[in-house]
Amino acid sequence: MSDWMVTQSSGSGRRPRALSPLREHLRDTFWFAPTAAMVGVFLVWVGAQALDAAIVEALRDDRDYDTLDELLRFAEDAKAVVSAVGSAMMTFIGVVFSISLVAVQMASGQFTPRVVRLFVRSRITKATFAVFLATFVLTLLVLTSFDSAGDPRTVTTVPLVQSVLTLCMVALSLLLFVLYVNTTLRLMRISHVIARIATESFRVAASMPVPTGGQDGAARLGSATAWVPHEGRAGVLRDVHITRLVRVARKHGVVLRLIPRIGDFVVPGMPVLAVHGGPVPPRRALRYAISVGVERTYHQDLGFGLRQLSDIALRALSSAINDPTTAVQALDRIVQFLAALSRRPLDAALYRDRGGAVRLVQPVPGWTELVDLGFAEVRGCATRSPQVSRRMLAGLDDLLLLVPPERREPLLRHRELLRQAVDRSGPAPADRAFALRPDRQGIG
Repeated sequence: MSDWMVTQSSGSGRRPRALSPLREHLRDTFWFAPTAAMVGVFLVWVGAQALDAAIVEALRDDRDYDTLDELLRFAEDAKAVVSAVGSAMMTFIGVVFSISLVAVQMASGQFTPRVVRLFVRSRITKATFAVFLATFVLTLLVLTSFDSAGDPRTVTTVPLVQSVLTLCMVALSLLLFVLYVNTTLRLMRISHVIARIATESFRVAASMPVPTGGQDGAARLGSATAWVPHEGRAGVLRDVHITRLVRVARKHGVVLRLIPRIGDFVVPGMPVLAVHGGPVPPRRALRYAISVGVERTYHQDLGFGLRQLSDIALRALSSAINDPTTAVQALDRIVQFLAALSRRPLDAALYRDRGGAVRLVQPVPGWTELVDLGFAEVRGCATRSPQVSRRMLAGLDDLLLLVPPERREPLLRHRELLRQAVDRSGPAPADRAFALRPDRQGIG
């Protein structure tokens, strides 16, 4: 067991920040960014229109009709450009994002449906969509500003600033389109998707509090004196507000123990917190301390990355896709992640208050569970591909060199089970020996 502090003086570990339901909702939707961009461009257009009116009024006060006449000729040319941009932009938006939907569908079918989350939460995708729509709205607004009067003495406004602003928005749209295409193509390449999943997984591990001792605080809790049921909607436990729970437990002199793990599905009435050493704290004090959603997130979920990597490897080894090289790439990251956790305390996280007393016990996946998550299902399909079995054996051998003796058992178990499975499925002794030869590249 590990003792992890939540006080700011607990070491170099960064304290996990609770998920904001509103922020997560906005990040998982597409409506907010385009709406904010259209509102923002409307306000900018109002300012540009006032500036154009001020320029025309100043020139008329100075009786500089020659300059006004030149501006009117410029406005005629600008009107043609703005009209062309307005008519083409909406078609451009439809074509681009139709292709994007096809790309997302192909990626979810080839990799795993959970990678769609990468597309939905992509900032460059939302920024591109928002700027495209804002440019289209701006062209419509600018077209309404053109004055039908052709006489410099009677004209009231010439959309000079507005036209320049429109051209700037078009340039920004083209730049974002190039970046968007580059990002989308990267997300469609399996190596980048796997690397992105691994990066998020390591970020979760890095954000976990730094171990500060070796006392077995969870074993001294004793029996639970009360239970706190889940009162919200049914869904996946995404996050707990660690700081708030520790503060409540300290205030009422109790220890709280989270019963489900992050990523578990909870239903109303299910016990989510066990109280040790006193009565249940008031319900209002625990409000918003537990976040439930429709899908798992990387936040505080140590096993979610391994789950996705395992899914990608399984999909690659299916008879419909039959891509063992992708499975090997997923195994590379699985081994990397397990190697990083090979000597870290697992099983439970103990959070302490500023006085050093344990106030919150949060279950986390243990070493055996993480090894099983990374290898068990892939091992069942590895017998059909010598490339995968060789890479898995090499990965298990590498991990056996890294882990302490007490963590070798699950690795040895998977190694033996893989050997037995290959012996049962191999058609010839030479083929079985080839499939059981460790190779970090699978087959070159």
